[in-house]
Amino acid sequence: MRSSYQEDDVILLLKDITGMVEPLPAKEREKRIQAGVHYCEMLPLEYIPTDAYMEAYREALSIYSLPTALAIGRLADRIIEQRGREVVLVSLARAGTPIGILVKHYIRKKYHVEVPHYSISIIRGRGIDRVAMEYLLKKYQARRLLFLDGWIGKGAILNELKKEIALFEGVSSEIAVVADPANVTKLCGTHEDILIPSSCLNCTVSGLISRTVLRDDIIGEKDFHGAVFYEELSQEDRSYEFIRSIERQFQMENGTEEQNIEGSGLEEVQELASQYHVTDLNLIKPGIGETTRVLLRRMPWKILIDERFRNDRSLNHILRLAEEKHVPVEAYPLHHYRCCGIIQKLADT
Repeated sequence: MRSSYQEDDVILLLKDITGMVEPLPAKEREKRIQAGVHYCEMLPLEYIPTDAYMEAYREALSIYSLPTALAIGRLADRIIEQRGREVVLVSLARAGTPIGILVKHYIRKKYHVEVPHYSISIIRGRGIDRVAMEYLLKKYQARRLLFLDGWIGKGAILNELKKEIALFEGVSSEIAVVADPANVTKLCGTHEDILIPSSCLNCTVSGLISRTVLRDDIIGEKDFHGAVFYEELSQEDRSYEFIRSIERQFQMENGTEEQNIEGSGLEEVQELASQYHVTDLNLIKPGIGETTRVLLRRMPWKILIDERFRNDRSLNHILRLAEEKHVPVEAYPLHHYRCCGIIQKLADT
C-alpha cells in the first residue's frame, strides 16, 4: 500500500484500492449507515480544513505535543517492560499508524532496538484482517505481536479484537494505546482524555491514506483489506510534521501517572444513552478523538462538553468545527471524558 510514510517506519498490510470507491458526503453516508449499509463499504469525503481550523490544529500541536510525548514515552516503557525487546508492533489502521511510528522511534532512541512495525485493518462488526494476520504469523511467533491504537473511546474495537484474536492461538488480545479514558486497558500512556493532535485531522496526518474498506466486489478472499491513497492532497500532508513535533518533546524519564478512575467509560455512555434517549450506543462517541471524528466524518446532533473543560484549549478545534457546522454544544457533567459527540438519528430529522 502506498502512503507518504517511509517504508522503514511502517509496512502497511493493505490493498491499494485508489480510484475504486467514490467518497460520499456525510449526510448520504449517514443515511446509508443508519439504513443498514456497513460503514466499511463506503468512504467519507475528506474534510479540507478551513484556515481557522488549521490555526486551531497548529495551536493544539504546539500546546499538546509535550503531554502526548510523555504519554508515548510511558507507553513505550511499559511495552518494553511487559513485552520485551522482541515485540512486533501491529498498529490498527489508520489512527494507530502514527502512534506506532512514534512508539517505534521512542524505543529506538531510548533502548537502541529496531522493532518491526506493521499496520493492519480491523473493522467493528466485520473483524480483523485475517489475511494480514496469517501473513504476520508466517513471519513472527504469535507471542511477539502487540496491537496498538491511538485512544480508546468506549472500547468497541477492543471488544472486536478480543473476539477475533481468539481464533489465533498464542496471540494476545491486549491493546496498547496512548490514551484510555474508558479505563479498559493497563497498557496505556495515560487514562486521561488528552488531546492527541493527530486526532484533529484525517488522512493528512495519517500518511495520506483513507480509513479501511471491506467490500466483496473489490476485496478478494486472499486480499488485505483496502484503503485509498490521496496523492492529490500531498501539498496538505502534515504526517511527518506531527511526528517530528512529538519527537522533539521526547523525554527519557516520563514520570508515572497513577490516576484512579472508578467505573468504565461504557457505563458512562450507557448513562448518556438513557439521558438523551439514544437507543443505539454506536451513535454516542465519547472522548476528544471520537468527538473530533464525529465532526469530521459524521452528522452530529450535539456535542457535550464537561463544564470543567469548557475553556480548555484542547477543545478549541472541536468548538471551531461545531461552529463551522452549526452543531449545538451543551455542558454536561462527564466523568471519564472531556467531551462527547452524539450522532443524529436521521429518522428523527
